[in-house]
Amino acid sequence: QVQLVESGGGLVQPGGSLRLSCSASGVIFTIYTMGWYRQAPGKQREMVATITAGGTTGYADSVKDRFTISRDTAKNTVYLQMNSLKPEDTFVYYCNAKRSTWPRVDYWGQGTQVTVSS
Repeated sequence: QVQLVESGGGLVQPGGSLRLSCSASGVIFTIYTMGWYRQAPGKQREMVATITAGGTTGYADSVKDRFTISRDTAKNTVYLQMNSLKPEDTFVYYCNAKRSTWPRVDYWGQGTQVTVSS
């Protein structure tokens, strides 16, 4: 059974950094694309960063060169390192796991709040 648990959110000043973690039990990274998404109240969820089973990463234009997604296979954990944070990065951040083989299911964590404010 897959369970995704995010941690690491909080309040940070503009220009600061945070590292989000997603503990991914029941996920085998070699057959899942892992991703971070974010959502504001009443808005659509948007992709932030993804890492495929083969290790290829992708980023939204708004976070490129500031955020880095990575994974630790031994710990079954995916990270999102966020640097040079801006107030417009204030969202609830969600971890996602998409299976790349049949059955094509995907899973979501419960989300963690990131607030960037002085």
